[in-house]
Amino acid sequence: MTMYDYEVQTIKGEMTILKQFENKVLLIVNTASNCGFTPQYKELQQLYEEFKNRGFFVLGFPCNQFNEQEPGGNSEIERFCEMNYGISFPMFSKIDVKGKNAHPLFIHLATNARGVLGSKAIKWNFTKFLVDSKGQVVKRYSPSTKPNQIKQDIEKQLIGVL
Repeated sequence: MTMYDYEVQTIKGEMTILKQFENKVLLIVNTASNCGFTPQYKELQQLYEEFKNRGFFVLGFPCNQFNEQEPGGNSEIERFCEMNYGISFPMFSKIDVKGKNAHPLFIHLATNARGVLGSKAIKWNFTKFLVDSKGQVVKRYSPSTKPNQIKQDIEKQLIGVL
């Protein structure tokens, strides 16, 4: 299975396949509205706006597995993101990113870009995964890595895209 075969549900509840992002550079992030890292939404939106015309997308996947910091439903999450951060990048339905109910996409990401000491575990909200235009997971970034610190890596991946 490739990155593009995974089926996900949009925040509006529609099923879609990631194939629509084939040949694009992606930053996939597990998000939460009530986390100390929530202000990263602002920089994620800035990155998206800066690079979207070059074939770059941020994909946000809300998750409530870390201290229940994303308790709301999809419409509440969507409203929060739009009102507080002007989010226009694709957001998806709330999912699990770890454990027995982890979404297969996040199992794939965690397996292909391991964390500290080779760990597959996603340990907190706002863990970020950079995916190249061929669907290969390039790198994992910790929750404390600010989105703007990833800018250079994104630019490298965008060379030759489009």
